[in-house]
Amino acid sequence: MLRRLASILSVPERHPQGWPLAVFVVVSVATILAAVGLEAWWMAGIPAVLAVLWLVSMDMRKVFLLLLASLPLSMEQALPGGLATDFPSEQLMWLLTLTGGMWLVQHWRTLDARFLRHPVTIALLLHLAWITVCASTSQDFFISFKYWLAKGWYVIVFFFLAGHYLNEERDFKNFLWWFFLPLLFAVSVVITRHAAIGFSFEEVGFVMGPFFRNHVTYACVLAIFLPFVWYGTYWYRRYSRNWWLLVSGIALFIVGINFAYTRAAYVALLAAVGISWIIRRKLLRVTLLVVVVTFTLIIGFVSNKDNWLQFAPEYEKAVTHVRFDRLLDATTKLEDISTMERVYRWVAASYMIQDRPLVGFGPGTFYFFYKKYTVTSFKTYVSNNPERSGIHNYFLMVTVEQGLPGLLFFLIFSAVVMLKGEQIYHRTRDAGRRRVLMSALLCFILIDLLMLMNDLVETDKVGSFFFMSAAILINIDLKNRDLEASGHAGV
Repeated sequence: MLRRLASILSVPERHPQGWPLAVFVVVSVATILAAVGLEAWWMAGIPAVLAVLWLVSMDMRKVFLLLLASLPLSMEQALPGGLATDFPSEQLMWLLTLTGGMWLVQHWRTLDARFLRHPVTIALLLHLAWITVCASTSQDFFISFKYWLAKGWYVIVFFFLAGHYLNEERDFKNFLWWFFLPLLFAVSVVITRHAAIGFSFEEVGFVMGPFFRNHVTYACVLAIFLPFVWYGTYWYRRYSRNWWLLVSGIALFIVGINFAYTRAAYVALLAAVGISWIIRRKLLRVTLLVVVVTFTLIIGFVSNKDNWLQFAPEYEKAVTHVRFDRLLDATTKLEDISTMERVYRWVAASYMIQDRPLVGFGPGTFYFFYKKYTVTSFKTYVSNNPERSGIHNYFLMVTVEQGLPGLLFFLIFSAVVMLKGEQIYHRTRDAGRRRVLMSALLCFILIDLLMLMNDLVETDKVGSFFFMSAAILINIDLKNRDLEASGHAGV
């Protein structure tokens, strides 16, 4: 496996390596000496920057793989002016957005236009177009413009570039290993630190640093990536070295999810089994219809005759719990502070939607406007929100920030991916591609499920998989069409 990774990183012989290597060595030594002498430690990162720039000029695909490897290890860094970035993943996204755009201008004639015409791509572009409209009418244009830029480089890198690079079985294996190995390292660090304090529920947030913002992100990343690891074991002979490594990773990830004490991740693991069964039985359309009807009835009941007031918590009882069993019990009694703080913000969101139902308040602006719409009877001990967190329901957040049309476009995109995915799965004859497609489809649906209680699409560790899964689905569909046209659908 290590030899394979080394071969991936190797530079093609057609590129001369002599003088660039000499320049790189000289610059590296000089900058490191300067960093020590001037105590300007940021200068020590210059060689790494030069190496990445050189690599992207040689082979952009390898920088894409490097980005995948950086995602599990990325760290959130605060910047002046209240800004923040994920280092180094977001910087690699900027680089790939720039170079990818330049490459597209030069090679657009060689691209497969069917990717752009695919229903999934069209649905995504409609979603992005409405985000652009809402950003232009935002209540805070600067915040929405930053959101629009970030959404742009996420889609360019993880949808369009991923669609260009993730086509064949070799690409899917690279995708698996380049994310799996760094994630395995990060999880090992977290579990080791957590074990040292007896897997304490009270300290679970502390042990997540520096790679994960909180235990929710950590557990959800493991849950959505598990389908890829699970089906990845089928690529290798049973009991071989790679097979054992993947199986060990599955076991470690399950241990990590268990001790992350994240209820949403537990539900996702169980849901993955049921969703795969639903897809195999061609029941996804019916299931989505049932889900839509159920949520419509719930919303109708809650909004009728102010029934939502029945869910107001008792302020003194909605508290933080230091034992997980008490947290689960409090959740069922609507006394868990995390759940009730969500309700507090959801109530505010309902008033915000009524105030600006067409274009919303603008992408990324929920935090800056929601407090004047809150209802005191739903207030909790953490309602001052010092961490500036969001609404904890992505569908509500989209509606607040992009209006009802924004929610409709996002739901259309999600539904098209799911329904087309099920259709493509049953048209795919090759067992290997079916497993990749099932992994991507499960990943996408699990993210949608998790977004009922979290705002995860805007994070690099989760949002990346949301768009890559959609791109993988399109590529497998196009591959099936090519094989059907050539009369080799079973190959």
